[in-house]
Amino acid sequence: MTVIRVESSASSPALSVDDGGSGGIPVLFVHSLTGNSGHWSRQLEHLRRDRRAIAIDLRGHGKSDPAKDGDYSIEAMANDIDSVANALGLKRFVLVGHSMGGSASIVYVGRHPEIVAGLLLADPSGDARKIPAEQFAPFMLALESDSYARAVDEYWKVILVNSNPSIQEMVLGDLHSTRKEVVIGVYRSFLRFDPLTPLQRYPGKKLSIITHLNDTPISLHNLLPDLPHVSMPGTGHWLQLDKPDEFNRIMDEFISSEF
Repeated sequence: MTVIRVESSASSPALSVDDGGSGGIPVLFVHSLTGNSGHWSRQLEHLRRDRRAIAIDLRGHGKSDPAKDGDYSIEAMANDIDSVANALGLKRFVLVGHSMGGSASIVYVGRHPEIVAGLLLADPSGDARKIPAEQFAPFMLALESDSYARAVDEYWKVILVNSNPSIQEMVLGDLHSTRKEVVIGVYRSFLRFDPLTPLQRYPGKKLSIITHLNDTPISLHNLLPDLPHVSMPGTGHWLQLDKPDEFNRIMDEFISSEF
C-alpha cells in the first residue's frame, strides 16, 4: 500500500489516501462519521490480491486535515471523494460507503453517474429530514452543550451493540479523537440532506447491506423499494469490522458479477 496526501486546491484540505493493488476496476472506500481508512483494512487486504483498492480519510478524520472553511456538510465530504478520484486519475470505479460515507457517496454518484460502475452502501444513514424535529432536537442540544462527550458516547455505544470489545474500543477511540465541530457539522447537515433524489438519479448497479439497526421508516431501502438490500445479522453498525469475511463475500458477489 501507499499512503499519499491529496490537495486539490488552496481552499481544500489535504487528504490522506491509502492506495494499493492493481488490476480490475478500482474500488474506493469511504468511512463513517468519526471513522477512517483503517475501518476498511480487511476489505483492502482482501481485494488487493487482484484489484486496486483505495480508502480515504475524509476532512477532519484520520490523518486528513480539518476543513479550512469549517465545512463538514455531506456535500463537502462528497467534494473530498471528487478530489481523490481526480488526483488519482480514476476514470471508472466502484464506490463503497459506510454510514455517513454512504451519504457522501450518494451525493457523488448523483453528480457523476457515468464514473461510478457500482454503488455499495454499508448500513447507510437514512433520510433524517423525516425525523420529527422534537425527536432529534434534544440530541442536537446535547451535542452543542457541555454534555457533548456523554451524548456521543451514549449514542455510539447503542449502535455498537453486538460488536466485540476490541471493535468497540477501536471505534470509541476514533470517536474521541475526532473534533467536536466535525461531529456537530455532520449532524446539522444530515437534518437537511436529501439522499433520495441523487440515489434515484443514479442508474447504475447498487446494493445496500443493512444491520438490525437499519430497518426503520426512514431507512433508504424502505423509502426506495427499488434499492436492493441484504441483511447482515449479528453485528453492530460497523458490520465490515464485525464480520469482515461475510462482508467481503457479499462485496465479492456485487463486484465480480459485473466488474
